[in-house]
Amino acid sequence: MSTETSAAGTAPAPVVTNSSAVPGGLFAGSVFVAIDIGASSGRVILGRVTGGPGGKSAGLETVHRFPNGVKEFDGGLRWDFDALFAEVLTGLAAAATAAAARGESIASIGIDTWAVDYGLVNAAGGLVAAPFSYRDDRSRAAVARVHQLLDPARLYATTGLQFLPFNTIYQLATEPRLDGLQALLIPDLIGFLLTGRRRTEATNASTTGLFDAVAGEWATEFLAALDLPKDLFPPLIQPGETVGTLRQDIAERVGLPESTPVVAVGSHDTASAVAAVPAGAGGDEEKFAYISSGTWSLVGVELSHPVLTEASRAANFTNERGVDGTIRYLRNVGGLWLLSECQRTWAGEGYRPGLEELLDAAAALPAGGPLINADDSYFIAPDNMPDRIRAAVRNTGAVLPEHPAHIVRCILDSLAAGYARTISDAERLADLSTDVVHIVGGGSQNRLLCQLTADATGKPVLAGPVEATALGNVLVQARAAGVLGGGLDELRAVVRASGQPAEYAPSRRAEHQRAGGAL
Repeated sequence: MSTETSAAGTAPAPVVTNSSAVPGGLFAGSVFVAIDIGASSGRVILGRVTGGPGGKSAGLETVHRFPNGVKEFDGGLRWDFDALFAEVLTGLAAAATAAAARGESIASIGIDTWAVDYGLVNAAGGLVAAPFSYRDDRSRAAVARVHQLLDPARLYATTGLQFLPFNTIYQLATEPRLDGLQALLIPDLIGFLLTGRRRTEATNASTTGLFDAVAGEWATEFLAALDLPKDLFPPLIQPGETVGTLRQDIAERVGLPESTPVVAVGSHDTASAVAAVPAGAGGDEEKFAYISSGTWSLVGVELSHPVLTEASRAANFTNERGVDGTIRYLRNVGGLWLLSECQRTWAGEGYRPGLEELLDAAAALPAGGPLINADDSYFIAPDNMPDRIRAAVRNTGAVLPEHPAHIVRCILDSLAAGYARTISDAERLADLSTDVVHIVGGGSQNRLLCQLTADATGKPVLAGPVEATALGNVLVQARAAGVLGGGLDELRAVVRASGQPAEYAPSRRAEHQRAGGAL
């Protein structure tokens, strides 16, 4: 499938290339593989689309899970990419075995990961070093240097990208030499090693700070201004287009045919997650906000055009590309990294309560406790998170009791308050109103967080699917193959048919508190 985007940023109806569908538009015994890797873990998942003309649904089967994380070596915090890619191959072999055991064939493979990080590849195709992690602080020193060459207002007017000190543009400015090298974003690097073809998928390209948010192309004048090679990144590819087919050695190693295609999906995991938001149940005019909740929280609305105003820049909102040329107008807000890091610290101290136990204890605490700025850069690097949270609370003039339940409640209250503030800002800056909040990803399972979000926003919250990223990945592959047709509305109808989200209504007490009244 190829989707072209107009200069205004609005995509026409997608063009579906149906090269492997059987009569009737359905695969006979075929499945799709989603390689879905986050900053702390990865999965290889088999996706199946079932049903007929009366309605289709999708199901997922995880065939391989593996840990992921940064390590300190070679002078910084880096990803152990060799180990990561070995896990990808193990997962593909497991997928091939699982499909064969059921008499199925694998129709295609799609890859999504986190954004902004990259590997440098030489002309021979070798990775010159393990990729740095965005959690390394090397790029902070480059921010001022970049802004001397490119005024931040000019950068935003072109890219529409939220300022984050680890954006790709600042990371690249730290590289000692780039001549003869290409930068491949993490999912593109995996795709290259599988197929031998170098491409940059557009949704992830839009997170680099070197992508024109209106034209949907590389901002080549910025590459020149920063003295970066004009061909530093491979050519762009859109979700639904084919990257290539498996290299012979890879195909033999994982037990798949060489003809197996690797299809570009929303390779920025948030782009895939937003494609699988089950919006539309309230009718075509339903206006929704979304929260893709995991290690980070990506909070925003879906638009057809970027918002590039000075007010938007001042609010630090980002305009990232979504599937079908949509704009994911959002802010990065702190996420469940805060909670998982607290659990890691407590486990190291010998305290290992279950998550449900912690959440139940936190829910029993009264509302109105202290809040922190959950997306402060102070919390980015791994360290003793409970101590840092208590210190942040002390800086507000409050005191946080020592018991972990109080820390958990502070984290979740702070996230919910951040979500409410961000959604309100998005509505104001984009001149729209929303009726409902969809929470997808791992955070959709956190009942306390979902209820606190409903209370803080004053809007109903629909939680799920948990595996939205993998589901969006699979649905884009299925549409590219001709199993599905239409645009995002049609894909989201499949999501709604595949599972029922949990519903959370704002509590009456929260309504009175927002109104300044009392019960």
